[in-house]
Amino acid sequence: MLTNALIKQYIEVLKDAIEIDVIYGGKEDILLRGNFTSPVEMSNPDILNRIKHLPGKSEVIMTEPKVVIRVQMPGKTGLRKIPWVNIGMFVITLLFTLIAGAAHAGIDYFSNPELFWKAPLTILGAGMPFSFSLLGILLFHEFGHYIASRLHGVKVTLPYFIPFPSPLLGTMGAVIRLKSPFITRKQLLDVGAAGPLAGMVIAIPLVIWGLAHPNFVPDTPAMVGLLYLGDSLLFIIISGIVQPPIPDGLIAVLNPVAFAGWVGFLVTMLNLLPIGQLDGGHILYAMFGKAQHKIVYAIMAGMIILSFWWFGWLIWVILGFFLVKPKHPPTVLDDIPLDKKRLTIGYLCIIIFILCFVPIPFMGL
Repeated sequence: MLTNALIKQYIEVLKDAIEIDVIYGGKEDILLRGNFTSPVEMSNPDILNRIKHLPGKSEVIMTEPKVVIRVQMPGKTGLRKIPWVNIGMFVITLLFTLIAGAAHAGIDYFSNPELFWKAPLTILGAGMPFSFSLLGILLFHEFGHYIASRLHGVKVTLPYFIPFPSPLLGTMGAVIRLKSPFITRKQLLDVGAAGPLAGMVIAIPLVIWGLAHPNFVPDTPAMVGLLYLGDSLLFIIISGIVQPPIPDGLIAVLNPVAFAGWVGFLVTMLNLLPIGQLDGGHILYAMFGKAQHKIVYAIMAGMIILSFWWFGWLIWVILGFFLVKPKHPPTVLDDIPLDKKRLTIGYLCIIIFILCFVPIPFMGL
């Protein structure tokens, strides 16, 4: 049955009791928002009894300050399927990050490709510290979003990990797809902030341990192939506290665990950019509403300026304009403000963004 036809049926059945003023349509759900037409309000069972004969599975989300009804589209209910795509992408990402981790551990499989079939366990074992650390950060980040979404009744997919056959990282991160709109800015803030906060719970201890156990190598003019990383304020602070003194004639090189933590800080910072459907876009819109639309263009202008020193910023600007979209869409009940607790969480996320910000993440090979 077509979505428009189903919406018309619900509006027709409810019109003498509830005036529907906003409709949010998705692939699986329809959200109807409206007001009672008479001073005598209907109870949730009365509303459901009126629409129970219509196609779809109905649920009354709330009746104050607005009536919000969710209708699950016909044919979208049933047993949950095994998420083979999610599992497959995670397994491939695990393999690629193990191979990348082996390179960071000093396994030269470029010069000795026969290691892949002669000593595969050596490569996998050497790659574990980096792979498990990085994937641990990403898993906590994405499942922070997932759990917060489920607690609020917001429908999302399981995380999709993005494998990338690169000796540097082995992955392009992970994403969760939103399947229903946010009802309130409270939901938006909780879901947006849960990922970065959960990821940092893992990233900070990994950075502390990694920086406390650096690898020292001779500082020679002939040394080539090193990747020089930009430092965030948080990374500098932790390094100053836990990193041991560097012996004369040596330089400190990040071990794989510390590098995974550094990547975790970078991923957190990039996700907290206040662009559209990124975590930072969720948080900033939840806190300041449509003012996010003005802030995002100022931030993107700054990213264009920074792209003269690191080209990656320009790529993020292009992705922001054409894929993520700069402006965050409104929630169903956009007029309900945040409480002080959630404003505090929002400002904490802004502080984390500032502490993790790296103007030039990669400074050369």
